[in-house]
Amino acid sequence: MISIYARRRSIDATSKILMGAATVIGVFFLFWILWTTLRFGVAGMHWDLFIKDTPPPGTDSFGLRNAFVGSLILLSISLLIGVPVGLMGGTWLAEYGFRSRTANVVRFINDIMLSAPSIEIGLFVYAVMVDPMGHFSGLSGSVALAVLMIPIIVRTTDEMLSLVGSDMREAAIALGAPTWVVITKVTWKAARAGILTGILIGLARITGETAPLLFTALNNQFFSKDIFHPIANIPVVIFQFALSPYSNWQQMAWAAAFITVLFVLVLSLVARWFLGKVQVPK
Repeated sequence: MISIYARRRSIDATSKILMGAATVIGVFFLFWILWTTLRFGVAGMHWDLFIKDTPPPGTDSFGLRNAFVGSLILLSISLLIGVPVGLMGGTWLAEYGFRSRTANVVRFINDIMLSAPSIEIGLFVYAVMVDPMGHFSGLSGSVALAVLMIPIIVRTTDEMLSLVGSDMREAAIALGAPTWVVITKVTWKAARAGILTGILIGLARITGETAPLLFTALNNQFFSKDIFHPIANIPVVIFQFALSPYSNWQQMAWAAAFITVLFVLVLSLVARWFLGKVQVPK
């Protein structure tokens, strides 16, 4: 009869083999995707991508300037909306809510939002903004991206502030500092690297989102900075150009995908660097 110890060792060895195989398979497909994006993306790189707008069908021109500018506008407005809301929400959970029933409910809902499909967020913003307005707009696209970003910032801020030792808060309060000063001058400062990491992760999360923008900002073939009307953006351009029958559009789609992947990679590396600098006092 096999002993319990031998059975546990057998299960442990089997688990390690399966996890190792899963890791190898995942890494293989990851590098395959990265290599394919790199190979076709570099081949499609052209200086005109950054100085000309998207060309009309049937031409051999290159250009994505309007899409790059539109994406920067959408991401900037998303940060302006998402960062204050996420920061305030995470701060309330860590500094005021603690482990109360209300705070636990908010955390539970926030965790659900973290895993919510982005297309559902797009449909929600379409129902509350696009449909009442009667047309697509860059503002509704930014709101959809901000909704995707907020749960990440809330969770990160809550976790980072919870790591700050209570003795720091008590020392500041003993010196006569009001609560808002303790939060802004002590706890935020102690957890700033971790909070900034959460913001960068949230930005990387929304950079390549296409589904919510299809229902909100849509696209614009022309150069426009009007956030109250459809505006060009890289994710939707990649989606549309990749399905087109024109070779130059397909090349631009690969080049845009490569630039997006490179941007997300840089953000991830910067976030990891900031996370490595987190030294929260106990």
